[in-house]
Amino acid sequence: MSLEKYQTELIEHGMAAGALKFGTFTLKSGRSSPYFFNAGLLASGPVLDTLCSAYAATIAAALKSTPGLPQFDVLFGPAYKGIPFAAGTALLLHRDHSISVGFAYDRKEAKDHGEGGILVGAPVKGKRVLVLDDVATAGTAIRGAIETVTREGGEVVGAVLMLDRQEVGKEGRSTLAEVEELLGGKGRVPTILKMKDLMRWLQEHGRTEELAKMQEYWEKYGAKEDA
Repeated sequence: MSLEKYQTELIEHGMAAGALKFGTFTLKSGRSSPYFFNAGLLASGPVLDTLCSAYAATIAAALKSTPGLPQFDVLFGPAYKGIPFAAGTALLLHRDHSISVGFAYDRKEAKDHGEGGILVGAPVKGKRVLVLDDVATAGTAIRGAIETVTREGGEVVGAVLMLDRQEVGKEGRSTLAEVEELLGGKGRVPTILKMKDLMRWLQEHGRTEELAKMQEYWEKYGAKEDA
């Protein structure tokens, strides 16, 4: 199965920006990975357009899928990287897909003056919320975002990821499956890219050495039920 145009564009723009790299990288988990995606470097107008267009297209498709995403009211982008991504995606959902939602984000520290509180943007209390995240390895950031939104009275009905590394999570299953279960079941966590998509791109472009290292890593840490 060939990659979607927006997937190919995100991979190539990510590489051009130095955000997606192939080599040897030590992750927070301690694993030595043959690739790394630093979404914080997706920091120019054209790249942000590519990324947020991909988020919006992924969300729009998932809303029409079965099983897929349920309807939601607010897009939540965890600070700090998630803030521009959520804002841009809310804009493009409206402009390109006629889907109107609010967006919100959190502060790293609660504000004790003015309007106060930990959240900024559209109110989440009593609302259905979709969490937007970049790269999921162990799912720690998504779980933290779910806790934040729930504490503020919102209901998290799903999450959308830029990249699913398709690795075994804390309970010995895929991180994606663990988070889906937390949010109500299959289809609740659509992703723009998976590790297997990066491998497909490498194969299509004849980058055999990098592909071999990715395959080796997959054999060691990959969540085989996601294959």
